[in-house]
Amino acid sequence: MRPIVSLLSLALAAVPALAQDAGYLLPPPEVVEILDAAPAPTVDLSPDGQWALLIERPAMPSIEEVARPMERLAGMRIDPVARARYVTGYSSGLVLRKVGAPVDGSRDVRVPVKGKLSRVMWAPDSRNFAFTTVEGEAHNLFWTHVDDPTRQDQVADRLNTLFISPRFVAGGRGMLYAVTAPDHLGEPELAAMPLAPAVQETGGETTPTRTYQDLLESPRDVALFDHYATTYVVVDLYTHREEPMREAPGTHYAADEAYGFRSYAVTDDGLWTGASLSPDMRWVLKTRLDKPYSYLLPSRSFPTVTEAELFWGHPEFAGRTDFSGPEWDVVLIEKKPLDQNIPIGGVRTGRRSIQWYQDAPATLVWVSALDGGDPDAEVPARDAWYAQDAPFTTAPRELFRTEHRAWGMSYTEQPGLVIAGEYDRDRRWTRSFLVDLDAEGGPAMGLVLEDRATSDAYGDPGDPLRVTDTHGVSRARIDAWASAEGTPHRFMYRSGSGASPEGVLPFLDRLDLDTGATERLWRCTPGTYETVTMLLDERSERMAGTLGFITRFETKTTPPNHRLRTFDGETSEVAADLTAFPDPTPAMRAVHKELVTYEREDGVPLSATLYLPADYEEGAELPLLVWAYPREYNDAGTAGQVTASDARFTRVAGLSHLVLLTQGYAILDGATMPIVGDPETMNDRFIEQIVTSAAAAIDYAVGRGVADRDKVVVGGHSYGAFMTANLLAHSDLFATGIARSGAYNRTLTPFGFQSERRTFWEAPEAYFAVSPFMHAHKIDEPLLMIHGMIDNNSGTFPMQSERLFQAIKGNGGTARLVMLPAESHGYRARESVLHAQAETIAWLKRFVK
Repeated sequence: MRPIVSLLSLALAAVPALAQDAGYLLPPPEVVEILDAAPAPTVDLSPDGQWALLIERPAMPSIEEVARPMERLAGMRIDPVARARYVTGYSSGLVLRKVGAPVDGSRDVRVPVKGKLSRVMWAPDSRNFAFTTVEGEAHNLFWTHVDDPTRQDQVADRLNTLFISPRFVAGGRGMLYAVTAPDHLGEPELAAMPLAPAVQETGGETTPTRTYQDLLESPRDVALFDHYATTYVVVDLYTHREEPMREAPGTHYAADEAYGFRSYAVTDDGLWTGASLSPDMRWVLKTRLDKPYSYLLPSRSFPTVTEAELFWGHPEFAGRTDFSGPEWDVVLIEKKPLDQNIPIGGVRTGRRSIQWYQDAPATLVWVSALDGGDPDAEVPARDAWYAQDAPFTTAPRELFRTEHRAWGMSYTEQPGLVIAGEYDRDRRWTRSFLVDLDAEGGPAMGLVLEDRATSDAYGDPGDPLRVTDTHGVSRARIDAWASAEGTPHRFMYRSGSGASPEGVLPFLDRLDLDTGATERLWRCTPGTYETVTMLLDERSERMAGTLGFITRFETKTTPPNHRLRTFDGETSEVAADLTAFPDPTPAMRAVHKELVTYEREDGVPLSATLYLPADYEEGAELPLLVWAYPREYNDAGTAGQVTASDARFTRVAGLSHLVLLTQGYAILDGATMPIVGDPETMNDRFIEQIVTSAAAAIDYAVGRGVADRDKVVVGGHSYGAFMTANLLAHSDLFATGIARSGAYNRTLTPFGFQSERRTFWEAPEAYFAVSPFMHAHKIDEPLLMIHGMIDNNSGTFPMQSERLFQAIKGNGGTARLVMLPAESHGYRARESVLHAQAETIAWLKRFVK
């Protein structure tokens, strides 16, 4: 086991009492009070919008919780107790509320939860829900009902969610989940896993590989990974009701009259990464890992075997004891090799995204590359979708092709009508369109729903609003009615962010699928921020042209809460408030917040959110923090689009740099740093463009009269930290910088970084030019670097900060390096967060104020 706890022990070794007293620093009391404020619960609405689960969580977990034991294997972080992906914090409580009940909570029902709450899920019928907890050495799965949420059925106590998360099946009448195999419970016997050399070999193949962390390193690691990941998959069917479990073409399910669950193990012990039932529940599709593994790639790239097999829990086989015969043979669907020899930006050959087609009893669909997976190949179509019907003995049939790389397929309420997506890597372009798979004569392409640059926020038409059908399938909602002239029409609803030059104003549109015409039903009122979260599925209202929908509403001074709206065909009204969560940090309400725009010297429009302290006096020139994160664009038009809103509620929590407002700083938050150019070569101008963008931000704030030009700080996280170090190396605009969890030497990410497509060997000059490490001798302003000791983000190894610190130190510069025990790319523990904030405030007081 990796020595995570020992790292914490080293940090606290000399502490006689509380770690907080010596090993960790505290920021000023007003900052501690803000960061300790409990956040509002997360609202999880039932599929029919009639119920809400309020999921409570603490502001920050403790360092003891964050630093508990983990295993770092195959690109994963494994909780060896829960047999789950390691998480840094759990939810703490669960409350059930009927939508429309008093928002004061007087009729809420608290759901009993023992242990730490890890996951909550609704059944498609909106009458049942399930949740998982970790208690002691057990990972538990519970099923309960909205009529009596205090009574729960424990479904499993050896739950394993490393690869397969529990979910409802049979229209909400059952659950599918994975449990740890009996022979793999408890701690592994390390004595049975002897040390051995780790050997790798390459035979001349071109295998470009991006950098990953937490990979397998030895045969012992392989054995540990197998120990924790070996499971078998179970389907439990709830059998106490009388109505049919599932209705599909040609099938009907009669429920057993006995009460309780009937369990079916649908796999043997194995390294299962996926399992699902066909829509008619007659087949199981299952995928398992295969050998050999890799020391260079994470588990998602390991070889896999995908198979289909009859489900012996299907009512057709009730009472049967003999499951022999050729019809019970396992059918091999795909044997995928290790994901290697794949071009950068490309895909593997063979079947990808194998899944059940939801508008047929038992049909598999998948996508395959037509270009050999090579994005540089010139072909008329890159991908094609295929289908194959059970029992999977006939040849697959092609459904349709995509000109560019296939980007998913989803369902609508009209059977056979799907939404297909594609992505053009060269232009950074996305396109989606309707395909009628049931059309006479074969699948037919239909209306184009989206066709734009991925960075074109103004051109975003929004996403289709979806409903969950009775079988748990998410479908784009479609309403149908006839016009006054009797012409039939089908309508789809879309909601988007509504980015515009005036700011972000979310909207709800209705799209006529037969004419292509779009009608705007509702738009957020300027000065507020309100987004559509779901449409209410009232068939009688839908046929009358009236809509009910739920939104999440907030303003600068009003915390986010949910409300019910109605649309009568002409106007929208607020029908009821669904929640009334109070302001967790009232001390922040008086701060000034404003969306501002300005221009770079090359004419590219820029924007940011300007914050001023609550006690700001007009005309005062304050120290200024510019906090940013660079982003790439193909053209100046999209680079200058406004994608922020100053009407959003200011929530200050965790690592938020906005706590500096309590210390007398002005802040330009989200100051845009666009990198504009050809996707193949745009980083050749990275330094030039971030310097001119930063200069424009400072000029605006100084010209506005709110900032002192000699007291400007730059800061950022991850790629923003990379930007920060570069700005200190290549400009004299800033007094100091704050860089959190960054990467500073791009030769350590030689097969690309961020959106860079070239390898180091193809563009060594570019890699050298943008690496702050190579220019450490030019960093002559003080730099505070903070990094988690076990950062697992691709490319941002902790060594990146350590080496830059050594380079600055060796060249006579000024820097401070803070390495936080047990923390990854972001910092979660209360002790770590408060310490990072204290370090930041003290550093700026020393070098700026």
